[in-house]
Amino acid sequence: MRLIATTLKKRGLACGMFLAGCALSALAWSQKGHDVTAYIAEQHLTPAAAAAVDSLFDGHSLVYWSNWLDNASHTPEYAYSKTWHYNNVDANETFETRKNAPDGDAITALRYTIGILADPAKAKDEKTLALKMLTHIMGDIHQPLHMGHATDYGGNTIKVKYFGRDTNLHSVWDNSLPESSHKWSYTEWQQQIDRANPTEQKLLISGNIDDWAKQSVAIAADIYDFFPNGKNISYNDVAHWAPVIENQFLKGGLRLAHVLNTIFDAGYSGGGTVTRPEQF
Repeated sequence: MRLIATTLKKRGLACGMFLAGCALSALAWSQKGHDVTAYIAEQHLTPAAAAAVDSLFDGHSLVYWSNWLDNASHTPEYAYSKTWHYNNVDANETFETRKNAPDGDAITALRYTIGILADPAKAKDEKTLALKMLTHIMGDIHQPLHMGHATDYGGNTIKVKYFGRDTNLHSVWDNSLPESSHKWSYTEWQQQIDRANPTEQKLLISGNIDDWAKQSVAIAADIYDFFPNGKNISYNDVAHWAPVIENQFLKGGLRLAHVLNTIFDAGYSGGGTVTRPEQF
């Protein structure tokens, strides 16, 4: 739908192409990773938020649409969203000093879609599109290399070996590491990692989009230090990073639920520091 892109352009958030090569890193997590994030979110929706999602998606779930944007961004109708999957922060930058993507990025896209969903004047089809995008992009910002360096396209040009197989660092984090960590279905992932108590959940959902993105930037810095160009990744590396992947999946799911509950349930008080959609 062109309406969101047109409005973004009017607001000065989209005006040209930003690092076209970054399209190489348009996919975040694997299909499994986005499914896990969405399924965790589903388990934490309040009844009011769950009803709103059900209405917008005509009975389909967050999981059903969680990977849609990865394909849609490569179609003419939604090509404007190619840069909405990431927000690059180079080694010599901080989150605050990073260069803004002229066509919009994951951070601006999340805030824009939240604004659409929170606006009672917006039509159902606008909100449905916004919800599809929000569901996916919330997962994207929790894949640390989607907050990685523009200079290496989020790790795409860093060549490594995965158990002797030639690949690149971004691909390892999108798919190989999560799949090697646990051969679970997305429901099994949720059952095994979605065990935070209420106090822990409150800590995980605290903050806003900027705070969550900064956490991914910090993890990305650790990843770059740990995986030099040419590294042969093996069993010890999988074991080292599996807990981080588990935590990123969990945080993405809990935070997605927190955002949707805040938007759709006036009586929601989930304990996070944000209590209104515009504060995200």
